[in-house]
Amino acid sequence: MARPDVTVMGAGVTGLACAVALARRGARVAVADPGGVGAGASGGVVGALAPHAPDRWGPMQAFQLQALTAAPAFWASVAACGGVDPGYAQVGRLMPLADAAAVARARARGAAAADRWGGAGLWRVVPAGDGFAPVSASGLLVHDTLTARIAPRRALAALAAALRALGGTIGPAAPDLPAGAPVLWATGAAGLADLSTALGQPVGGGEKGQAALLACDAGDAPVIGDTGLWIVPHADGTVAVGSTAERTWDSDGPDAGLDALLARAAALVPQLAGARVLERWAGIRPRAATRLPVLGPWPGRPGHVVANGTYKTGFALAPAVAAAMADLILAGRVTYPDAFALAAPGA
Repeated sequence: MARPDVTVMGAGVTGLACAVALARRGARVAVADPGGVGAGASGGVVGALAPHAPDRWGPMQAFQLQALTAAPAFWASVAACGGVDPGYAQVGRLMPLADAAAVARARARGAAAADRWGGAGLWRVVPAGDGFAPVSASGLLVHDTLTARIAPRRALAALAAALRALGGTIGPAAPDLPAGAPVLWATGAAGLADLSTALGQPVGGGEKGQAALLACDAGDAPVIGDTGLWIVPHADGTVAVGSTAERTWDSDGPDAGLDALLARAAALVPQLAGARVLERWAGIRPRAATRLPVLGPWPGRPGHVVANGTYKTGFALAPAVAAAMADLILAGRVTYPDAFALAAPGA
C-alpha cells in the first residue's frame, strides 16, 4: 500500500467505521492499534442501539436519531462490502412501567416521539404479554420500534473486512507520515486522558462497565431496557446483559457488581433464571467530561482530528460519526453539532 491519505488511530467501532467511510470516498486508509481490533470497550458483548427519551431533546438526541435512522443501510452496506454479517436487526425495545405516574410519562413521550422522530419509529404503551418480555408492576410496557441490536464483535469483524475489501490496512503501528498529514484519533478512554493532559483541561477519561453473555435463545425478541440494565437477545442463541457504570473501581475485571446486575436481569425476565453464563466481561469506556461525543480538530495540531467520547453509544452513533469525520477530513465540512467540538486551551 502506498502512503495513506489518512491514518486512523484506534480499531474500535468509531475508528473502524470512520476508516470505512473514508475509504468509500476514495481515501487510502491505514488503521493502527497496538491491541488489534476491538481491544478496548468496543470488544464487549451487549450491542443495544437505542434512542434517548424523545422528550429530552438537544444536539445529542438529534445526532443519535440521525445515526439510528442511517443504521440499517450503513450496516447492510458494510456486510455486503466485506461479506461478514454484523448481527444488526431493528427489533425494537420493551421497558417496564412501574406505576400510573410512569405510564403517564410514557404516554407523553409517545407524543414527543411522534413529533421529533419523524416517522422513523414509534414509542407507545402496550400491555405486557407472554414470551421473552419484562415483568411489569403496572401490567404495561413501553414499546419503541426504533431500537436495534448488533453483535459487537461481529460488527467489528464486519467493519474490518469491509475496510480491507476497500484497500485499507489494519496494523499495530502507524506509518511514518509527513507533517500535517491527516490523522484521526479514535483511541477511547486512554485517548481522552491524553487529550486532557495535552490541552491542560478536563476532556474526559474512563468509566468501567461490566456485562455478561448468557446461553438463552430468545430469537428476534426485542431488546429489554430498564434503569441501568440492558438485556439484548442475539441471533446466535445468546442473550447479553449489561452494563454497570462505575466511575471508580478496584479492579479492571468482572466482580460482584456484575453478579448484582445478573440477579436484576433474572428478576426482570424470568426466562433468564438459571441460564448458563458463557462469558463475564469488563471494559473501560470513554466518557467525556461534557457527556457528549468529542469530535473535530485537535487544537494546536494541524491535520489531527479527534473522534472520541461516545461512551455507551459508540455502535449507535457510528454511522453518523463516520459520515461527519469523512466530511471534515476529505471536504473540510463540519456536519456535526458545534457542542461536540474540542475547545482550544483557555477558550
